[in-house]
Amino acid sequence: MKKYMSLVLFAHSIFALPFAIIGFVLAVTTTGHSFSVKLFLLMLLCMVTARNAAMAFNRYLDRDVDALNPRTAVRDIPAGRITAKNALSFTIVNSVIFTLATYFINPLCLVLSPVALFVILFYSYMKRISPLCHLVLGLGLGLAPVGAYLAVTGQFAIVPIFYGLAVLTWVSGFDIIYALQDEEFDRQHGLNSIPANFGGKKALRISEVLHVLSLIFVVLPVFYMPVGLFYYLGILVYAGLLLYQHRIVSPTDLSRVNRAFMTTNGIASVVFMCFYLLDIWFKN
Repeated sequence: MKKYMSLVLFAHSIFALPFAIIGFVLAVTTTGHSFSVKLFLLMLLCMVTARNAAMAFNRYLDRDVDALNPRTAVRDIPAGRITAKNALSFTIVNSVIFTLATYFINPLCLVLSPVALFVILFYSYMKRISPLCHLVLGLGLGLAPVGAYLAVTGQFAIVPIFYGLAVLTWVSGFDIIYALQDEEFDRQHGLNSIPANFGGKKALRISEVLHVLSLIFVVLPVFYMPVGLFYYLGILVYAGLLLYQHRIVSPTDLSRVNRAFMTTNGIASVVFMCFYLLDIWFKN
């Protein structure tokens, strides 16, 4: 199990999970639906298995490329800790569990489950097709708050879509920063990424634009639902952390990319969720 958690980088689940919890709580507190522990656990199960499937499939599909890249050659499949066959089996098992979980949630989630799986698995092909791969990754994680809201209500609404778009642009932006590490490798091996196609300097500008959009999308719910002081504080902290990661990374200094990628973004999502929940708590 430890090997498989390493394969899918389980700790990275922290990126989208807080926004899924926001989507779930939003549905409970604004639509009159009661909180269900069973439904909440099913939602968490969907989150974990969907991400496991996406990450394991990405590692399976990229195994040959990862073996050529000195930065990724230590990953589990090229390093021989997990076989490609087992990684693919792990993908299939998690996809099946994800689909079964949606069956026990509601009919709409079950019907949409193949769409969600297609998005999160198709990302693995995108780097071979288009530099828009970062946006597809963002879309996959951006489904989290929308899906969590659907799990409770069985219907779409504008505010969870705003949060989904916030995640889409936020994840796309920091994935571009992360991809700076492989700019030359991707270019030499015909792989598409925004840094490889546009260069590091332009890539960072594109990332900045996406993060500005992300901030706008977390502000927009203010005009559709009542919020208090803690929500505004959450926006300020979120904005500060987005700004911070752009201050510590430049095309000529990538030494702090991992700090920007994992630490800063992990903190951003968790802290924003905490302020959101505090806002709900004190309003009630």
